[in-house]
Amino acid sequence: MVEKICKRYSLKKSEVVKLAFGYIDKAHINPSEAPESVKSELAKINKRQDDIIRFIRHYEEEQLNPMIRVTYSIALRFDTIGKTLETLILSQLEASQERQAAVLKKLSEQFCNHADVINNQSKQINALYQIHQRDYKKLLHLIQLYSELSACGVMDSKRKENLKNEIGNLINP
Repeated sequence: MVEKICKRYSLKKSEVVKLAFGYIDKAHINPSEAPESVKSELAKINKRQDDIIRFIRHYEEEQLNPMIRVTYSIALRFDTIGKTLETLILSQLEASQERQAAVLKKLSEQFCNHADVINNQSKQINALYQIHQRDYKKLLHLIQLYSELSACGVMDSKRKENLKNEIGNLINP
């Protein structure tokens, strides 16, 4: 029998014996016990598989399914909380934007008021400047008239009288 196995797998006898003992050791086969029938060995394997399947189903029913339900429940709560937060944030953002728009509108109105005040003051300054210019020209003309008056001699009484009248007209319009 060893020789058949040697020929079939192209191995030496020592290799076949070494591999056979390795198999017996790994499979935990006791050579002193009588080998059981293949049918009983298969029945043991089937029972072991059934036990494993029962354990998996039991674990699934007792552990996994409740975990899945709780996880789904948590996911729904997170979704609800997320939507609530989104609504809250959007409403606060909208209110904030409205407040900012109101503040900007007030600022714009204030700037417009200040611009109006500045424009009015500019007009007043311009009007005062025009008055000042007119008064300055009058003053220069008065100085010229007084200068001419002082330059007139004793004999120019008619000229003096005209200059005095002109000076009087400039002072009392």
